[in-house]
Amino acid sequence: MDTLRSIALFVAAAFAEIGGAWLVWQGVREHRGWIWIGAGVIALGLYGLIATLQPDAHFGRILAAYGGVFVAGSLTWGMVMDGYRPDRFDVIGALVCLVGVAVIMYAPRPE
Repeated sequence: MDTLRSIALFVAAAFAEIGGAWLVWQGVREHRGWIWIGAGVIALGLYGLIATLQPDAHFGRILAAYGGVFVAGSLTWGMVMDGYRPDRFDVIGALVCLVGVAVIMYAPRPE
């Protein structure tokens, strides 16, 4: 159950962080204004809060693993929101990152 909760939290964190960064990008680079930027800042704050809800208590482990989730999530976000088409090296790199996440977070460790 902890593994499913952890995965759900990683997905929620990715949505908040990538979505927040995208909103700030839209506000600044696409000139959509301060409301977009403010919404992005709030979403980025939510990302920080969501990360603290992970069952594992080690900050370094959580953030290191989240880096891999961020890589895969960013490519997915780009596909959905901006029409980005990853090439095979993007996909391979994202899969390598997700394998790294699994090793960091879910490998059996002595108690």
